[in-house]
Amino acid sequence: MTEQRARVVVIGGGYAGVIAANHLRQRPDVEITLVNPRPDFVERIRLHQLITGSDDGVVDYAEILGPGIELVVDAATRIDTQTRQVELFSGPPLSYDYLIYAVGSGSARPAVPGADEFAYPIADLEEAQRLTTALADLHYGAPVCVVGAGPTGIETAAELAEQGRTVTLVCGPVLGPYLSTPGRRSVAKQLRKLGVEIVDGPQAVVTAVAADAVTLADGRRLASTVTIWTAGFGVPDLATRSGLRTDAIGRLLTDETLTSVDSNRIVAAGDAAAPSGQPLRMSCQAAIPLGAQAANTVLARLAGDQPAVISQAFTGQCVSLGRGGATIQLARTNDVPLPLYIGGRAAATIKEAVCKGTIGFLRREARKPGSYFWIKGGGKRPAPEPVATR
Repeated sequence: MTEQRARVVVIGGGYAGVIAANHLRQRPDVEITLVNPRPDFVERIRLHQLITGSDDGVVDYAEILGPGIELVVDAATRIDTQTRQVELFSGPPLSYDYLIYAVGSGSARPAVPGADEFAYPIADLEEAQRLTTALADLHYGAPVCVVGAGPTGIETAAELAEQGRTVTLVCGPVLGPYLSTPGRRSVAKQLRKLGVEIVDGPQAVVTAVAADAVTLADGRRLASTVTIWTAGFGVPDLATRSGLRTDAIGRLLTDETLTSVDSNRIVAAGDAAAPSGQPLRMSCQAAIPLGAQAANTVLARLAGDQPAVISQAFTGQCVSLGRGGATIQLARTNDVPLPLYIGGRAAATIKEAVCKGTIGFLRREARKPGSYFWIKGGGKRPAPEPVATR
């Protein structure tokens, strides 16, 4: 490297992007720019609380970004790998020596008639705010359907039911696909205690959404004044628009050092990364360690060293069930759930500690770069493939 400061642009100010930007500050000769379309950090793991008013779902970037990191509030529209520039929606292009691609995920576009028009997604801040407005004028006895029974759907249904709303959770074939059988029973028991009607099984698939109902595959029509759509996540198409290779849903294809298979100047992290075509489960549990490891890859390349392959282990999944309950599904380090869980109020206490601790990780890394650590292991992954230079 020359004496000129290395320029690293991080696209995406979520969990992966923030930890990556802070982690890069271990090297004082790096100029770090974080590009994000919003001026505040969004706590996606609390958006289900935003709609009921128990949390606002945002954190000031001043609390979690270290000194010297430039925050550019704008949207990246294209990455030019030839000129090494990030084109922005409103501002001038940003040049980079290395780029960390941490654009995250959002709601998948549902291919169900009426869903675009009548259903409310909840994957980002603006979606959650629109849903909050829709619910504000809704009588508590009016029926609400939550479609999708992953963590977001379960947590949203529980939060609304705890408020006294009439909630039906349309699960698809199974409630909580990731959960073990005992964990699933724990979640179902707590949901029913809150008054949530659970609709699952092979025919519990929504085939149409109307202003006042959802229709299932077997023809059943469930009343729904507000329908909340949590079935699936997608990723931004920035990589595809930039001519970079992706997997089927648009996650950037990388080797095991998180380096793009098309350019060794681009490193990915979080929900939009697909190392060896085998992405980790979309979650902040995966995103934060991936962000730190992406930063380590950039730091290694700046130092002229060989980057390490990714190594991180999972511990399970935390699912809130209102403010007074939760289920903590335990897992093997390779993210295979065990038939073990923690439930009830003890689990709720753990879940709240996890949510607070997640922001705590970001704050500590902002104060002391390199302090973040994660559980390594998780099982053997495929050997890295050669990466093109661009």
